[in-house]
Formats: sequence, C-alpha cells, structure tokens
Amino acid sequence: MKTELEKMLAGELYDASDAQLTAMRLSARQLLQQYNQLTAGSRDSKMAILQQLLGRCSNANIEPPFYCDYGRHILVGENFYMNFNCVILDCARVTIGDNVQFGPSVQIYTAYHPLKASERIKGPELAAPIVIGDNVWIGGGAIICPNVTIGQNTTIGAGSVVTRSIPEGVLAAGNPCRVIKTI
Repeated sequence: MKTELEKMLAGELYDASDAQLTAMRLSARQLLQQYNQLTAGSRDSKMAILQQLLGRCSNANIEPPFYCDYGRHILVGENFYMNFNCVILDCARVTIGDNVQFGPSVQIYTAYHPLKASERIKGPELAAPIVIGDNVWIGGGAIICPNVTIGQNTTIGAGSVVTRSIPEGVLAAGNPCRVIKTI
C-alpha cells in the first residue's frame, strides 16, 4: 500500500493531514522561519539553509520572505533569482531551469482539489508537477497552475495566470495566459 507521500508525488488523491506530511511541512516551516529572519548580507547562511530545504540548489538568490510547503520537491537550476514574497506549493515536483528569474509575489501552485464538491469536502488533495525551462523570466504577481510547463527562453508577463503549458521562445501574458508573440 502506498504512503500518502507516495500518492501525493504520483498525482493521486492524498491526505495532507498525514503525520509524515505534517512533519515534513513543519520541518520546512522551521527552516523558512530561519531563512526569512536572516539579514541581507547573510549570503552563506542563506545558501546553507536553501541547500537543506530544497531538493536541489547550488547557486540561488532568493529574497525573503519566501514560503513553500515542503521544499524538497523544488529543484532549482544554476543562477536562479527570486524576488520578494514568492510562494511555491511543492506538493509535486517543481523543476526550475538555469538562469530563471521570478519577479516579486510569483506564486507556483502544484496543489489542487477535486472539482466535484462532494469529493472536495472529504478532504483529500491532488498535486501535479510544474516545469520551468532555462532562461525564463516570470513577471511579478504571476500565478503558475498545476501541470504546466513553460518552455525555455520564454517571458511570462506580470500578473499572468498560467493555466496551460507555454511553448519556448515566446512572450505570454494575461488571464488566462496566452502567447502574445514569438521572441
């Protein structure tokens, strides 16, 4: 029988109140609290916490405050920059390529709930992965929804709500986000 963690990562209905998942979130929150309280010049201390928290991270500049669910399901490429007040709900894997930049208040949501109210009120949740390619810029306030891939060399305009995958090499913006032009 699968654990709730295994179900979560497999995209199946899972119980987020499971003891293992609750403990994992608590651990992440403790690291985030430490991270978000560090002073601006604490680069080495910040990297040490990020390397404990995230699934992969070797060269990132994440401005606090930063929030996530588990951290370990976030895989960050080289030369990553995240501006202030970003949230990543990493109930599924979030893969971020090299040379990616996030504006302030970007929200990455792998978690979602059943559409049918009778199922939703029972409590189980779902999650689907998100992939962000190399050299992507995501403008401030953008929201990236579950099961989305953003192709490399793409720019997502500020305030966009990305509900579907976006190809490489384009400017995409809006709600819902759509391709505006090829770059």
